[in-house]
Formats: sequence, structure tokens, C-alpha cells
Amino acid sequence: MKIAFHGAARTVTGSKHLVTFASGKKLLLDCGMFQGLGKDTLKLNSEWGFEPAELDYVIISHAHIDHVGLLPKLVKDGYKGDIFMTPPTADLAKILMLDSARIQEDDVRFINKDRARQNREAVEPLYTEEDAKNVFPRIKTLDYKTPLKIDDDIELMYTDCGHILGSAAVNLVLREKGKDVHLTFSGDIGRYRDMLLKSPDVFPQADYIIMESTYGDKLHDMVAPATDKVLQYVVDTCLKKRGKLIIPAFSVGRTQEILYILNRLSLENRLPPLTYYVDSPLSIEATEIIKHHPECFNREVQNTLRNDEDVFAFPGLKYISSADESKALNDMHEPCVIISASGMAEAGRVKHHIAHNIDKRNSTILIVGYCEPHSLGGRLSAGAKSVHIYGQPYEVLADIGVIRSLSAHGDYEDMSQWLACQDPKRVQKLFIVHGEYDVQLNFKERLVRKGFVDVEIPALHQEIGLGV
Repeated sequence: MKIAFHGAARTVTGSKHLVTFASGKKLLLDCGMFQGLGKDTLKLNSEWGFEPAELDYVIISHAHIDHVGLLPKLVKDGYKGDIFMTPPTADLAKILMLDSARIQEDDVRFINKDRARQNREAVEPLYTEEDAKNVFPRIKTLDYKTPLKIDDDIELMYTDCGHILGSAAVNLVLREKGKDVHLTFSGDIGRYRDMLLKSPDVFPQADYIIMESTYGDKLHDMVAPATDKVLQYVVDTCLKKRGKLIIPAFSVGRTQEILYILNRLSLENRLPPLTYYVDSPLSIEATEIIKHHPECFNREVQNTLRNDEDVFAFPGLKYISSADESKALNDMHEPCVIISASGMAEAGRVKHHIAHNIDKRNSTILIVGYCEPHSLGGRLSAGAKSVHIYGQPYEVLADIGVIRSLSAHGDYEDMSQWLACQDPKRVQKLFIVHGEYDVQLNFKERLVRKGFVDVEIPALHQEIGLGV
């Protein structure tokens, strides 16, 4: 049995890990899109490193686009098997894939107009809306803690990972040469003090673990002060400077956390009387889906729901759907808060809002989660003095704020707590994925100190035997 790492290897996005049995049977864990890697992104998303038609099964950990975003291309390129995920992940994955297809088709139309003027050959999107819809019939859902025998050689069980709605660790029992091999893939690990979701579950003892490492060398601030930090940015930007507060936020998870914070401030009579825009059709859809899965919320949110039927709504909140309404926000001069996707500021409407406000000293761009270092959000949070947006240079005059405590990824203490249910001596090998290489090196040292003897950081497309 072998594992090949075709994404999220010494980088954060593009999660794809291929298990190959001695018999030739192939199982893919996640099918994510690379994001925020500049000119290399398209090439990475165009090359699989394996043949989609040769796969037997696909198992998905959660619905973020860097974990499900290439499923339409996988099916388009020949995959004909089942795709397993939790029910909330299925609900979210469908709208995310459709949205990704629409963005690609819109981008290609814009690019091809320019290429036509230059007499250059037209380009095509990675996939279309029709390709995304072709994924839906292949989706099979499985609840948490419900073992499923997929075939004679593969048994799957999901455990809650607390990262986003429906996120799960993938726990597999793989039969090879008459022997059972226990393999766990973490997906992305959430936090044990998450604002909305339940804490990650314990999981069965594993022989092999594939584990994310996004914040493997960092500790988050406590979640509680994040509410006060958001309020401070609203007050400083909108009341004192009379400017706009632009918040790039992922449509799934982060947008709802920001809305929950603002709702809490409203319930406490601390929220300034401003207009708070959510400018993202996908965020609107995602919020409605999340409302329909209250079983995933933690005890504090469940208690709040007893007195507040909608924990994501408050006076002053306005959702923006149409492109014309979105454009109109750029012509407004009144102080306001604009929450818009994408979280890394690499695409979507937020990129336009940043372009219209980045050179205004009374505006603030507030980064509220992980950004790949090469992304626009990553460059801004790193202190760039100038950036290019849609090919145009901009001087960074707006204030740039960062609140890292809102990350849906656990820090190294959360990840250590997730691993605490394991006997390190029984883990034959632990693979570190989904992280920047320097962070992974630091996290590896920490894991070795905790007793995990064989810890490996695979490179992109590296294939490693499990000795079974």
C-alpha cells in the first residue's frame, strides 16, 4: 500500500492524497483546488499527477474549495465512482462548486475579450456549471460516527473535526494482504473553543495519520477578545475616521462568525448604528444552509437560539445580491462595514472593494483568517506598501488590520489536543500536510517531542510506501 501526495504538500491549498492498494485499487482523499499561488496556480490545477478514470473512490473531509474545488474537473476528466461526504458538507459543496464554476466562466469571458483583441487563442475554464452539476449524482452522504463498509477492503467512519459545518476527520480501515491498516486523515482541524461549532471528536487509534499543520507553530488569542477587537475596528474606522471597514471573509464559516459577533454586540447594545453589508451571493446561500444545521452548533450557540431565533441577524444588516448593488457600494461615501468574499482577497467582489478603498487613509481592510502568503490578503497582512489589483498598481494608504484569533484552523495546542487520544508508540508514521514548509518543520519538532517517532513532510507528488 502506498500514499501519494498530489496537493497541500509543503503548501496550504490543493488537498489531494491518493491511497493505492497492492491490488491496484485507488482511493482519493479530498479533491481540492490550489489557490493564491500566483502564476503557478492554473498549472497546478490542470495537472493531476494521476488518472482520474483509474480512481475507485473519493472521500471528502469538508466543503472548503481547497478540499472539494476540483471535483467537477475530476468527473469531467473521467472519474465515474462514488464521492463520500457528510450531509452538511454535501449541502455546502454543491453551492461552492457552482459558485467556483461561475467565477471561472466570468473570468474566462473577460480574459478572452482581451485575447481576441490581441488575436490570441481563447482559453477555457477548468470547468463549467454543467460540470459542477455532474458531480451531484455521485455524492453519497454519511453521518458522523456511522461506520460504512464501502467494499471488502475499505471501511469508512467520519468523526467531527470542528473546522466548519460538516467538517470531518476521515477514519479508514483498509484491508491489505489479510491485515487491517488503520489510517486517519485529519482534514482541517478546528478549535476547542470555537465560537459556533462543537469541539473536535476523539478518533480511533491509527497506524498512520495524515495531518494538517496550517498553524503548527502559532497560538491563537482567546476567542472572546475577538468580539472587542472587531468592535474597535468598527469604531475607529467608521465613527472616528468616517471611512469604510472592508472585511474579506470566506463565505463558509468566517462570514457567519463575523455576523455572530456583530449580533452579539447588538444584543449587548454595543453595536454602532451603521449599515453592515454582506456582499456575496454565496455567503447568503451558505448562511441559510448553516441555519438549517443547528445540530452542529456548540452549547453556547444553542442557548442563544432559545432567546434569539436568528443568531446571524441584527439591525442594520443588509445582504447584497446583484452586481449593480455591489458596484453602488463603491460610489457611497457614508461610513459602513462591508463583509465580502473571498477570504484571501484573491477573487470575488471583495477585490473590487479593496481596489476602491486601498488608497483611502480613512478606510481599513481587516484580515480575519489565514491567507496564503502570495495572495492579496497575505501580501497586505505582511505589510506590503504597494500591490497590483487587476493588473493596476495601488499604493497601500488604508490601514491594514489582522485578527488571527478568528481562524477556523486550530493552533498547535488544538492540534496537540486532537492527537491526545492516540498512543504515539502505535502510530507507525505521521504525515504532515496542508501547511507552509517552515511551519511544518517546527511542528515536526513538536510532534517528535510528544513521542511520534516517524514524522514525514511529503513533497508534491511524492509517493511513500506504508510497508504493508
